[in-house]
Amino acid sequence: MTTVFHTWQRVSTIAALLVLAGCASSPSPNITLVPANQVVSETEKDGLFTQPVKLKRTKPGCRGECPKLTVDSLVLPGHAKLTELIDHALAIMTGLNPDQPPPYDTIAGFEHYFWETAAPRDEVVLAAKTRYCSQGLTVIELDSWQYFTGAAHGVSATQFLNWDNTRQIVLGLAQILEPGKTGAWVEALKAAHGRWLETQDPYQSDPEGYLRLWPFQPSDNFALTDMGVVVKYGSYELAPYSSGQPELLIPYDALRGVLRPEFLPRGA
Repeated sequence: MTTVFHTWQRVSTIAALLVLAGCASSPSPNITLVPANQVVSETEKDGLFTQPVKLKRTKPGCRGECPKLTVDSLVLPGHAKLTELIDHALAIMTGLNPDQPPPYDTIAGFEHYFWETAAPRDEVVLAAKTRYCSQGLTVIELDSWQYFTGAAHGVSATQFLNWDNTRQIVLGLAQILEPGKTGAWVEALKAAHGRWLETQDPYQSDPEGYLRLWPFQPSDNFALTDMGVVVKYGSYELAPYSSGQPELLIPYDALRGVLRPEFLPRGA
């Protein structure tokens, strides 16, 4: 389990680096551009154009059991900065030691390193997909899955990248929350966690025991979407491995006065 926690410490570092790469003083107006009475179909009409990048490779020259690498990512023609950020973030999501950065910063660099160091059954899958898009915002979901030879199962991690299309920066909590509202954000997230718990059978059978093993913890791994703010956790953060990577949804109604107005749907 130590390896899993180290992976998510690395993901938290990625989030901070991506935000610092493009911080600005104030949010763009009406970034979501979604009327309150409309849903996903509205934003499917707009957004940055993307093209898929796919590869599936086995270690060159290897026979028998061999390391494998799969990439299912995106490029955004005309948006080199975002394309490079996606590539960089996926590459460093493979790092397991939070105290030592990996010796590569691109997927190509990781591939070279992986073929040199991987054990016979090691496997890595890196993926990026558009989770949400509008004229003002593109949200990319970055996923990594790593299996290490001899392990009981693979290790998954997810990081959201909220991209301001106009100013070409990554948005973090500091950019979307009203000043002084971090505590209110945590309370709204905790309420969403409570609603999620009600859907979990192990919690229903033993609430106290479940929370003793899997207590609530805040997160800044968020995605702005039509229906609300989605916060995603890694394996073992909120629940056992069998529960996957839990997603908590905070509806916009619960975030009035917490999010800056330009990040709320119009009319909400």
